[in-house]
Amino acid sequence: MLKRNAINATRDQFARNDMRLDERGPVGLTAPMGKSSSKLRPAAAHHRSGDDESARGRLLSAATQLFCKNGINATGIDAIINEAGTAKTTLYKLFGSKNNLVHVVLETEGKQWREWFIGAIEEAGGSPRTKLARIFPALKQWFRQERFYGCPFINAVGEHDKDQKQLRAIAMRHKKVVLAYIEKLAEEMGAAEPEVLAHQLGLLMDGAIVAAMVSRDPGVADTAGLAARSLFPALKPGKARRTSSVAQQLVAV
Repeated sequence: MLKRNAINATRDQFARNDMRLDERGPVGLTAPMGKSSSKLRPAAAHHRSGDDESARGRLLSAATQLFCKNGINATGIDAIINEAGTAKTTLYKLFGSKNNLVHVVLETEGKQWREWFIGAIEEAGGSPRTKLARIFPALKQWFRQERFYGCPFINAVGEHDKDQKQLRAIAMRHKKVVLAYIEKLAEEMGAAEPEVLAHQLGLLMDGAIVAAMVSRDPGVADTAGLAARSLFPALKPGKARRTSSVAQQLVAV
């Protein structure tokens, strides 16, 4: 079982990772012929920054699409730069290697998925029980998307050597944050063992994601949702329930 101190450490690590993802490196463009480089330095610096931002975004978008659709190992550098419309030297300048690009894609995808997932659960408010009941209807909407290719973390770990520790570590950091959010709601709902319930729901989520990817049937989310609700504790009339504030904490992770 995931322990609370491990989950808290995971949140801190994600915060540090996100700071690293925002760092930019200089492109190093040369000044035009016939003009003073000192006079052009501020404009050139701004241009370099803009080029970095644009190229980085295109590379991330291209790599995400190709990795999710075709697999990481099946996607070469040339396919990524052709899709992104950049030079190979730009990819290496911004990310250093394909492995680094893979890690950034996974961490970026994880943060975006958590923002979507927590937003979908919290959007209409309600009790913790109501929010937990929204998990599988939200997943069903995801499964219906044309570009649903399954969980990028499950896919990445599945297609690599099972001793590959870096990808497994990235996947586990993402999973711990999601489970921490679910565990908090389970605790507020009055579950006798919130941590156990969070893991049970997490397993149902993983199973539904894989089943939807294989079958292309969004309805597997309904079956998983029925199983999930059978795990909820019986309602106790008159018991006050607290409103969760954990969403605001974790979306920013």
